[in-house]
Amino acid sequence: MTALVRLTLVFPPSLEDPITDALSAHPGLPGFTLLSAEGHTRDFLRASVVEQVRGRVQRRVLWILLEPTQLDMVLDTVRTVIATDDVRWWTEPVLESGRLA
Repeated sequence: MTALVRLTLVFPPSLEDPITDALSAHPGLPGFTLLSAEGHTRDFLRASVVEQVRGRVQRRVLWILLEPTQLDMVLDTVRTVIATDDVRWWTEPVLESGRLA
């Protein structure tokens, strides 16, 4: 079994289309999972008035399972369309994965 990592990207909803379009168009990349989330933070510099009142910001969370050798290529792909510090990312080891059937 090949070792995998899960790349997590967290970003504002306004960046969803450029990021998902870039990843979807890249040949050889696996699929990904996209979730809606709310971020709880003390940094509201970029938050809308509604987010400031609610005390949380809208975010999207994207998960993609990769071979470690693909990581830099995926990050570079995203950077070519979105060069911003408003995208947070990290990786985690995947201990096991598979399908139930």
